[in-house]
Amino acid sequence: MLLKRIIPCLDVDKGRVVKGVQYADHVDAGDPVEVARMYDAQEADEITFLDITASHEERRTLFDVVSRTAETVFMPLTVGGGVRDVQDVRDLLNAGADKVSIMTASVQNPDLVADVAAKIGSANLVVAIDSRRRGSGALVADERSDATGEYAAARALAAGGDSPWEVATHGGRRRTGIDTVEWAARMAEAGAGEILLTSMDRDGTRAGYDLEQLRAVADRIPIPVIASGGGGSAEDLADALREGPDGGHAQAALAASIFHFKETTVGEVKRQLLRWGIPVRPPVGSDA
Repeated sequence: MLLKRIIPCLDVDKGRVVKGVQYADHVDAGDPVEVARMYDAQEADEITFLDITASHEERRTLFDVVSRTAETVFMPLTVGGGVRDVQDVRDLLNAGADKVSIMTASVQNPDLVADVAAKIGSANLVVAIDSRRRGSGALVADERSDATGEYAAARALAAGGDSPWEVATHGGRRRTGIDTVEWAARMAEAGAGEILLTSMDRDGTRAGYDLEQLRAVADRIPIPVIASGGGGSAEDLADALREGPDGGHAQAALAASIFHFKETTVGEVKRQLLRWGIPVRPPVGSDA
């Protein structure tokens, strides 16, 4: 049986780990290298490092922080933010990342994912999707319309989708009108190794993952889905990972707030998941 994964997420802004609600009102959560070291000690399965303002500020991600983090931890490291082309992916892998996450650039240039998959491989490639329910009240700081048509090719590629959710870009700041479920399917076909699906409506709320959306995407595509946005307890992570009609069908669950602010540890969550029958890698010394 394929083991489910627990993945702490480090949102990084100006060299510091931050956490907010619906991509706003961020508070400082520490130095990324120190936070990563803590999760390595807690035996997290992976860690995801996202430079949350790189695309919005039109700059490359913080390679020095990536290098220092990779030198410090021994678990797989996924890095995203400001990735625009194949060379950026190569540079991040050379800096120590195990996987690279692409979000905004994949929507601006739908051929990028296939290009990366062909030249570097799907195993190293995660396509991140920031998603919001259409017409929801979730904060989007930049409501500019797509007047330039930069999303036209992606819209055409994902045409025909009729789910209640749409893709957002630039760290969740811009709406695109692109159907989330259909976009995930197109990216899977293009060669993505995994989909990192974040519910903007649930981000930082600790109200639980959007299970309906998770199921819709996970059941539509043949590659793993990583649940993100809303994880506030071990029960929430279990719901996202659980199979069956009431589960989210995700292969991994990403969380931040509950771990960053030391409400619980990765090991404690894993022990509880094992008691509930969720297959995860047991912490060393676990008797679950």
